[in-house]
Amino acid sequence: MAAMQRTISPVDGSVYVERPLASAAEAAAVLAVARHAWRDWRRVPVVTRAAICTRAVDAFVGRTAEIAAEISWQMGRPASQSPREVRGFEERARYMIGIAAAALADLDVGAKDGFTRLIRREPLGVVFTIAPWNYPYLTAVNSVVPALMAGNAVVLRHSGQTPLCAERIAEAFAAAGLPAGVLQVLHCGHDVAEALIAGPDVDFVAFTGSVAAGHRVQRAAAHRFIGCGLELGGKDPAYVRPDADVDHAVAELVDGSFFNSGQSCCGIERIYVHRDVYARFVAGFVELARTYRLGNPFDAGVNLGPMVNAAAADFIRGQVTEAVAAGARALLDPAAFPADAAGTPYLAPQVLVDVDHSMRVMREESFGPVVGIMAVADDDEAVALMNDSPFGLTAAIWTGDVRAALAIGDRVETGTWFMNRCDYLDPALAWTGVKDSGRGCTLSKLGYDALTRPKSFHLRTTV
Repeated sequence: MAAMQRTISPVDGSVYVERPLASAAEAAAVLAVARHAWRDWRRVPVVTRAAICTRAVDAFVGRTAEIAAEISWQMGRPASQSPREVRGFEERARYMIGIAAAALADLDVGAKDGFTRLIRREPLGVVFTIAPWNYPYLTAVNSVVPALMAGNAVVLRHSGQTPLCAERIAEAFAAAGLPAGVLQVLHCGHDVAEALIAGPDVDFVAFTGSVAAGHRVQRAAAHRFIGCGLELGGKDPAYVRPDADVDHAVAELVDGSFFNSGQSCCGIERIYVHRDVYARFVAGFVELARTYRLGNPFDAGVNLGPMVNAAAADFIRGQVTEAVAAGARALLDPAAFPADAAGTPYLAPQVLVDVDHSMRVMREESFGPVVGIMAVADDDEAVALMNDSPFGLTAAIWTGDVRAALAIGDRVETGTWFMNRCDYLDPALAWTGVKDSGRGCTLSKLGYDALTRPKSFHLRTTV
């Protein structure tokens, strides 16, 4: 009998969905089907691929209400916020579809008498996308749509917490007329996934998840000459300069810290504020944070749902307790959030001051609704603290001085540098990280590079 994967909803602890896990032989069969389907799909013109993908997006968006409710049940996000993920999926998908023809066009290297010379982008083959639970559609779309547009076949494995998300994507593409086998869903365990990566039928791995799991992916692929795109999270900082619009900074950074219960790779986890505006910023931040309502994500007015599970919430509680024992001050009273309860996924937000980089909460990824705020003397101190991290996914600055923002951004070790905003992906820009935030790039025109290989044509036309 096949092993079963059970998704426990953080909303009420019930089993929300069950799926059988594929055996090694069943998973290998999925890869074989993908390899066969790819050989025909790669010959389909880009304009035809675009039409199919566009119809798939239309079909997906047409189920927004159902899909959004499923997101909330599977991972706990407030129901009022879950439709945003469908809109984000649509935005990214339509953008990548729209630029595909130009991004995949032959590269003309210039005229040379007697020769025709060009570089053509060819699809790799089978792309294995491994997507996480925290933004199950936004992370998957980054590779699935451009991989298909580039002429690859895709095998999609979602986290066991959000298995329905992979199925909904596949259903939308099937409804759009995508040929059978070009996009398949695979529910399997970690050992089977690693075996597939190590085997001969995966040509690229698009992985989003933890640093530890990223190392496992890389080790599985180590003896093969295939690419791995690894988006592994962050400890993203923000810096508020003395010339910033403090009220705007407060509003944006509270949202950037606590949206999705802080379970965002690019969510704000540490804030550095110039001492001239520090007291005002902290007061405003705490005042706004106190208005948050923690509870059942389907209840009206709730804007902070449960974390994905009790263990994740207890990890944050441990970070906070440890920081307070080391001298930090917690500015929010959990009692003001009645749904908060030890041993459950329901966790009150927390703001810590009097923190420093000797504390885990300022250096170790939290992935929850907690943020530390430190005062700094100047730009140099802020830059040094922002760079004092093993991560580098995004970083943000609040200032009215664009030139200063550019100059400071050049010094910060990060994949994306924001000014006066945070926690957002613009599909026209490369999504990438440095250090333990991973390697590779999705979105933008550059996102097609890793999903294709160059092939040079050197044609002598006169003899």
